[in-house]
Amino acid sequence: MKIKVTQVRSIIDRPERQKRTVRALGLKKMNASVEVEATPQILGMVRKVSHLITVSELA
Repeated sequence: MKIKVTQVRSIIDRPERQKRTVRALGLKKMNASVEVEATPQILGMVRKVSHLITVSELA
């Protein structure tokens, strides 16, 4: 299953760990979206920065 992850809040003034997690998801700037496979590792990353992103399921 694939999910679409979109960055909706800035990573400025966030802890370095959260910045690296957002970058590792493939997001480079505000309102950018990426499609990623919903593996347990990716879902864990999504959970850690859920306040900065939105997630939608792809069919």
